[in-house]
Amino acid sequence: MFRVHRLTGAASCLLLSTAAVAQEREASTTRPDTQVAIGGGEIVVTARAMARSTANVLTSVDVLGGDVAQRQNVDNAWELFARLPGVVLTDFNQGTTSGRFSIRGFNGEGEINAVKLLIDGVPSNDNAGRMDFIDMVSPLDIASVELVRGTSDPRWGLHAIAGSANVRTRTGGTYLDARGIAGAFGTRDAQLSAGVESGRLSQNYLFAYRRTAGYRDHADLDRLNFAGKWFYDLGPAKLGAIVRHSRAEAEEPGYLTDADAYRDRRRSYAVSETDGGTRRLSQYSLHLDADLAARLSLTAVGYANSIDDNRYVRFSADVAQQQRLTDEQQYGVVTGLHWHAADWLMAEAGGDVQWQHNRSLRWTTDRRTIVAATRDQDFDLTVGGAYVQAIVTPVRWLTVTPAWRIDRVGGSYTNRLNGVSYPLNDYGTISQPKLSVALTPITGITAYGNYGRTFQIGAGSGTFVVPPRVRDLEASINEGFEAGIKLAQGRWLTARAAVWQQTASGELRRRLNDPSGEFDNLGETRRRGFDLEASVQPVSGLSAWASWSHQKAVIRVADPAAPLTAGNEIDHVPRNVYTAGIEWAPAALPWRASLWGNGQSAYELNTANSQGRYGDYFQVTAEIAYRLTKAIEVSTQIRNLTNDRYEYVWFDGVQRLHAPADPRSLFASVRARF
Repeated sequence: MFRVHRLTGAASCLLLSTAAVAQEREASTTRPDTQVAIGGGEIVVTARAMARSTANVLTSVDVLGGDVAQRQNVDNAWELFARLPGVVLTDFNQGTTSGRFSIRGFNGEGEINAVKLLIDGVPSNDNAGRMDFIDMVSPLDIASVELVRGTSDPRWGLHAIAGSANVRTRTGGTYLDARGIAGAFGTRDAQLSAGVESGRLSQNYLFAYRRTAGYRDHADLDRLNFAGKWFYDLGPAKLGAIVRHSRAEAEEPGYLTDADAYRDRRRSYAVSETDGGTRRLSQYSLHLDADLAARLSLTAVGYANSIDDNRYVRFSADVAQQQRLTDEQQYGVVTGLHWHAADWLMAEAGGDVQWQHNRSLRWTTDRRTIVAATRDQDFDLTVGGAYVQAIVTPVRWLTVTPAWRIDRVGGSYTNRLNGVSYPLNDYGTISQPKLSVALTPITGITAYGNYGRTFQIGAGSGTFVVPPRVRDLEASINEGFEAGIKLAQGRWLTARAAVWQQTASGELRRRLNDPSGEFDNLGETRRRGFDLEASVQPVSGLSAWASWSHQKAVIRVADPAAPLTAGNEIDHVPRNVYTAGIEWAPAALPWRASLWGNGQSAYELNTANSQGRYGDYFQVTAEIAYRLTKAIEVSTQIRNLTNDRYEYVWFDGVQRLHAPADPRSLFASVRARF
């Protein structure tokens, strides 16, 4: 009933059968696999409950193996998504507000956050959909990263506008794994991951500390992470508890003007010398996986999240410094019930609800001395949803997956500056029908198509009817489809091609620097594109991979307040995103070498498309590793090997502001595994 499968090797794209594989084989049923594993390494897959399994999703799914993630040298865990196809990275490089990843024609600006983030199945977005909780994850603790793209997955509602990402960490086993990193910019990194499994009880721990002075002046980062995981196997059920905590302090170098961006890239202006902040994150969760009967399984998660973020920031000399204080408390329950009714029919039902209590406060400050209060918002939000899904396989070469999800929203808001309370927008019942179809005409070829709806509601005070608005705003409905084909020829070749489109009925965009927390109506939007990815492993130990995603995001029908933006491109969405790499890891030799890169084309800086295009890059990472003994490996990694002078750029309404990325940098590490 409980099995562990390991897929090893260095191939970039390997056929991955996830948790459902063991049960699927036992039931002698065949379903198509649209998932692709990226970056090779080792993927540990445990099969117990099938409820809420990604294996039941017929859309584009990519998986990054744990062994690849564990050996990366990154300041922030979101940077690991550079290894996955079609992912856009937005690198602010501003202390604890470091950056984000995005997919399917959305950007990572924070105005519209379109990816549902999960850590071991626990919802991990903040109120606005940002991904701050990913800071709790350290690479050495990662077992795999699953990225689901599109609108057809019914499992998640809030924030799953374009898809979801689930970071799975290491559980079970007896091991001791330690890694130390030292290198450019005074970087020092120590990570320790340990597991102890005795009888029915397993314990896993992570301790991680990273300190760096950063490439730019005034860019120190100091972060400490801890995680503890305890699981007890009762036979037909498994109970577990997970505790995570992260504390980070960081300085912010600020942004450079056009005049200085290419002349003195390390510079930090005097206006930023007191910018920076402290972020504390905590997550507590209880987990249950149970086989209720031979064909019936249950999964349930209860959790509590907290964010305490205190940031001082001054974007330019033309504006005052701000203190931004965010205090969010979240509590939630996630459940799923899976019934394997027959060889040709599986059914699933599930739901989730999250209760939030949030405070958002802002002040204008002068060198961290408060001048005036500009925001004091106190709001509660409750979002609950439920879904049903069937997986029907009338013949071995055809799978049809109809699904339906509904969500409801409740809440209250008080502006503590004026003592006035405001009602929630009446979003009603948000209905989201979905349908997926897959055909496998011959072994190794899967053609699939899907359709679905997802939704977006306002964030913060934007969820409520606040003057000058006098009427309720409806949820913005995203409607999307995808058609694709996947080729899998053993372990030596995997490839996928897909075309997709996603439209929004009335997209809401947060005004990030507006003290009131208001938003703009971007209008009706359309995103469309295609994805190509392939991997080859011609001989054992040698692998190569590449991906290219072409996308375009436009405003179809503009907001009446900005009619000239109709037909324009949405800002900070590059048209092309690509990855490529090669790795040589001969089993008989004690060394391995890899060379890989990721990049994107330029993007517009505003919806008026009036400031030119910036942000194109292709950065290359090279790594050589050598095993001194069976347990100890040393490695050297060069990031940005070609010294590409790339940057993140934005327009504040007056001027363009630049945040240069790190230049060529060298790091060395030693890893011991017992």
